[in-house]
Amino acid sequence: MMLTVVIPTFNATATLPATLAALRDEIARAGGIKGLQVPELEIVVSDGGSSDGTATIASGLGARVVAAPHVRADQLRAGAMAARGHWLLFINADTRLAQGWAARVAGFIANPANLGQAAAFRFRLDDATPWARRFEALIERRSRWLALPTAPQGLLISRLFYDSLGGYHELPSMEDVEMIGRIGAERLRVLPIAAVNSVARYQGEGWWKRLARDALCVGLWLVGVPANRVARLYR
Repeated sequence: MMLTVVIPTFNATATLPATLAALRDEIARAGGIKGLQVPELEIVVSDGGSSDGTATIASGLGARVVAAPHVRADQLRAGAMAARGHWLLFINADTRLAQGWAARVAGFIANPANLGQAAAFRFRLDDATPWARRFEALIERRSRWLALPTAPQGLLISRLFYDSLGGYHELPSMEDVEMIGRIGAERLRVLPIAAVNSVARYQGEGWWKRLARDALCVGLWLVGVPANRVARLYR
């Protein structure tokens, strides 16, 4: 069994090496657990035209690199198309999966009933401030109450299920929300493993401004505002 991790990137040299190391180290650690069938790991980096050497670094660290337009949905689609795995795991370049993820994922994919299911991880930030804990709590409530995990929580899905859904759609924004909508709440689980994300992406414009903007964009999308209009607001 092969698991392909698909990582969309754009100028990600600051975070990508740690993300790749967390993936490989944990697969190696889980391989030493008696009785656990750990999947073979393939990493596909789908790069949107980075100018900082991201593609070179990724290739040097053992990832397979594919070129894609600088649109996240296109990067996800290109990465999935290049993947050879029976299972796909989509994560961001600044997301490090916490220790224990490989064993938990191995258990999930070993269950044939999960071929038609998908999973995400719990949202965490690499920051110890009270603001970070409050932000995490709000994302946790969104995941639990609305069954709408965020892109930084990753998405684990079988190739069979992904293909049956038609994969990510070509959208200028909201591709993750749209995909989760097609998966459906009854076919989605949040695994009790943290996806630890860089706080830098949230600090630049302020915690609450970022949260309000994201909530507004999702709300507009859910009531039928076209993705191109939502994309303009999101940017």
